[in-house]
Amino acid sequence: MDRPQNDHWDDAGDNTGDLGGRRIGIPFLVIFCLLGLTMLWAYAKVTLTSPGKARDHVDPSPEPVIQNYVPAWFDSESEIGHGPYVPPTQEQHGNGSASQPKSHSAQARVTNGSEKPVQQEDTNVGVMGTLPPVQNARVHAEQNGSAYSNPTGANTGTGPLPNQQPMMFTRKPPPTPALLPEYRYCYKDGFVKPTRAHHCRACGTCILKYDHHCPWIGQCVGARNHKFFVNFLQWACLFCLWTFSTLVAQNVKASQGPNENIDPQEVVVTALSGLFSVFTLALLATQMRLIIMNYTTVESMGFQRTEEREKTVLARLHEWYEFGAKRRTKKQWDKEWGRISKEGNMWWLGSYRRNWEYVMGHSVWEWFLPIGRSEGDGVNFPLNPRFDKDGRWRPRREWPKELQ
Repeated sequence: MDRPQNDHWDDAGDNTGDLGGRRIGIPFLVIFCLLGLTMLWAYAKVTLTSPGKARDHVDPSPEPVIQNYVPAWFDSESEIGHGPYVPPTQEQHGNGSASQPKSHSAQARVTNGSEKPVQQEDTNVGVMGTLPPVQNARVHAEQNGSAYSNPTGANTGTGPLPNQQPMMFTRKPPPTPALLPEYRYCYKDGFVKPTRAHHCRACGTCILKYDHHCPWIGQCVGARNHKFFVNFLQWACLFCLWTFSTLVAQNVKASQGPNENIDPQEVVVTALSGLFSVFTLALLATQMRLIIMNYTTVESMGFQRTEEREKTVLARLHEWYEFGAKRRTKKQWDKEWGRISKEGNMWWLGSYRRNWEYVMGHSVWEWFLPIGRSEGDGVNFPLNPRFDKDGRWRPRREWPKELQ
């Protein structure tokens, strides 16, 4: 039998092909099938496992009464890094009198006799040079001498405490008691959400330990399937990398032959596998970082906002080129409060490994295979002892002695 001239043959009569023939092709195919089957196994596991719905664990309840309401703007950029406010004059208002503040913040929810809550309008909307109602009240208090006329706060009860730096020169964690029922109530589902649960607009319900809604799996990533989602990303990344690397090696070796024929279909598959390799690798790295820090995608946004506010304060305290002074100031804040993403994380368990095992399991097999389950029930989570029972970050001097 005549042998094709374009093929390569070894001494034993085996066709070597571009990558060495059957002796290399068969193991490559076996590895490809194993990676593909494991990826499909993990994908089936994450799509068939519910992320956990809060309505299955809590009962409907009436809207709780808000005690000591803390407006959402209180922990925004308007609360840090600014100098004394200069109120607008009567001429600027044009009506001869200053605007009267309302009794509640514009963001406070009120009811109009029905079960559906509505938002109270702010009369200052559209008026330049005005402040939200609660902040406007603070301005009047400052004008009366309770803040700037007595910066030490002696005998007023409104100024900073002794040995406490002014607000602009120290860290200002959000004062919202996030664990109180009134701050966890879902007005769409009509119940108090478990801790770390959030309402998903795509699914139309609250998800336990909500991370994000993933269109690739057709549902949310939450407390029950977060581990399987990471397992799927692990094997999808390996599958795409293996496909990409073998196709690149084959086409490189084929281009060095006498014919230099490259199949266009292989080029397309190579490009797609390379694209998905980068995508799955980036997503896997992001999810692994979230797990070892023990916070979700939604919770990480809160840490980013806090860090951005601190950068704003540092920019006001120091010139742009004073990098050393900024590091010293931030180090002083960390000494007083702890680090934002660790000691300032309400769900920090003490170490990266402990955080990882809480989600991925204690066995190494569970880290890489879609077996087992995450620790906990998805409803109750151990609280960082550096926070009070209402979910407020405490300074280091108030921590338990073994943590100071």
